[in-house]
Amino acid sequence: MKKIYLFLLLPFLACTSEKPNIELWLTEPEAGILFQKQEIEITDSSPNEILIDPETTYQSMDGFGYTLSQGSAQHLLQMSDSARSSILNELFSEGENNIRISYLRLSVAASDLNEFPFSYDDLEDSLAIDPNLEHFSLSYDTLDVIPVLKEILSINPDIQLMASPWSPPSWMKDNKDTRGGSLLEEYEPKYVDYLVKYIQEMEKLGIEIDALTIQNEPLHPGNNPSLLMLPEQQARFIGMHLGPAFQEAGITTKIIVYDHNADRPDYPITVLEDSLAYPFIDGSAFHLYGGEIEALSEVHQAFPDKNIYFTEQWVGAPGNLPGDLSWHVKNLVIGGSRNWAKTVLEWNLSSNPALTPHTDRGGCDRCLGAITIDGDQITRNPAYYIIAHASKFVDPGSVRIDSSEPEGLANVAFERPDGKKVLIVLNESSESKPFQIKEGDQSFSLSLNPGAVGTFVWK
Repeated sequence: MKKIYLFLLLPFLACTSEKPNIELWLTEPEAGILFQKQEIEITDSSPNEILIDPETTYQSMDGFGYTLSQGSAQHLLQMSDSARSSILNELFSEGENNIRISYLRLSVAASDLNEFPFSYDDLEDSLAIDPNLEHFSLSYDTLDVIPVLKEILSINPDIQLMASPWSPPSWMKDNKDTRGGSLLEEYEPKYVDYLVKYIQEMEKLGIEIDALTIQNEPLHPGNNPSLLMLPEQQARFIGMHLGPAFQEAGITTKIIVYDHNADRPDYPITVLEDSLAYPFIDGSAFHLYGGEIEALSEVHQAFPDKNIYFTEQWVGAPGNLPGDLSWHVKNLVIGGSRNWAKTVLEWNLSSNPALTPHTDRGGCDRCLGAITIDGDQITRNPAYYIIAHASKFVDPGSVRIDSSEPEGLANVAFERPDGKKVLIVLNESSESKPFQIKEGDQSFSLSLNPGAVGTFVWK
């Protein structure tokens, strides 16, 4: 185990040999250190200070995690029972060597990481309609996503679930296709019935959907499946149909708008400005394939009583741990949290060596999962370490607290429900960076090498 040298200053322990009361987990790709707990020893102090102020608080956190795609579920089900149990416990349970994922995103019917596109109400006749949803069925999800999800819930019953549709049934759309097109206004009430039925049928299986985004990437109709939904339609859909229907059915699932890139903060702002939709909306969700992470704060400032979520970012195969770790921790784990996100989710949980399944006509053929599953063999990829640095330590209900950012030391701090403090630090400079963590009378000093990420926990 590599030793990390640390200086501890306490008024009553200025000259003591006691071990410092702080825990460090480190990922340093260039040194081959992959999310490992480090032994800490006393060293000299540093002029660079990260000042922690627990009295200045921001948003509470719902959790960190991934999307459980159909492909992810299929890969897990192809493992032996013992191997699958082992990796699911590593991902979702308590324990020294586990990463304690606390949040998962699901697709409502197919995403582009399915073998083929489908809805829960597909009809053989392309000209037919099903206004009473007589053919509604959770169908293919019962073969993979739902069984795996039940195993995960048996390990962590408190995990929170967000669901996102990629497309309504084709018969509700103007182009009658899974790819692109728009939801016909005349079918907006029927699509509400479809979404209500999804939440209710999942609940019957013991699966509670905590939050629903209205549409995955509503400005990207080139995926398969996908849907173009402009903000004016999304506002009307929520205000006139979905919100009242949830209220009437007693559904408490949160309604979340947008769920697309940070380059269009005007989209969620437009939806939130609608007086009919506004009362039913919990918040807005973002990806970062375009724009800057600071746009999340722009939406927060416009509507400070509405929540912010970060819901998707993919790592491209074959992965580059030094580059991926630095960019994703800087922009998502740190940047997303510093810009009011209650969740930070990577896309997606698992892949196989062939990066299948994915749909044709737009499905992602380069999306690398947090883990690669090859038979019973597991490879931990960049997204595993990116999320682990937060998920293992930042419990749901933790509150982001204020922390200063010395040059080259991006960071974010939290206070957990048990009173412990968590600080995630990235050395984004090209040199080793010494620094002090200061909270009240406590001061911890150490150094991170270039590209290293450290998570520090203390009371």
